[in-house]
Amino acid sequence: MDTEGVYEPESVEAAREAYKTAGPAAQIVVKEATKAMAFDNAEYDERVTSDVIETARDALFASLLTVYHGSREEFEDWCEEWQYSVDLAGSDDVESVVWHPVAVDETVVAASYQNEPDAAAATVRRRAFGRHYRPAVADA
Repeated sequence: MDTEGVYEPESVEAAREAYKTAGPAAQIVVKEATKAMAFDNAEYDERVTSDVIETARDALFASLLTVYHGSREEFEDWCEEWQYSVDLAGSDDVESVVWHPVAVDETVVAASYQNEPDAAAATVRRRAFGRHYRPAVADA
């Protein structure tokens, strides 16, 4: 089993803190990206809204969620041990699974994959954020 990522919040408070720390980093990423795109100050002020920064923070937070890559057997063993609700995308006939445990509501978000582990991990991270963390961090 392989592990990648940074955030695996064990509480709503931990999720909110991680989300807050992603805010300044998101601002820097957006600012540097707009510099590379040759935005002048006026264009930056016009086009970079609070929604743009928030979207960047959402994407940054989600992209840093810890995921586990393993066989279907390893995933099923994990599920038996933890007894979380399962939110699984993909086919039961595929051997590899990537998952992220969302402790704040005892759900494991997972996706099966054959040849695209990075795409499956991105799917899991987006689903985990959109369905489980967004409500928890909405007022952070």
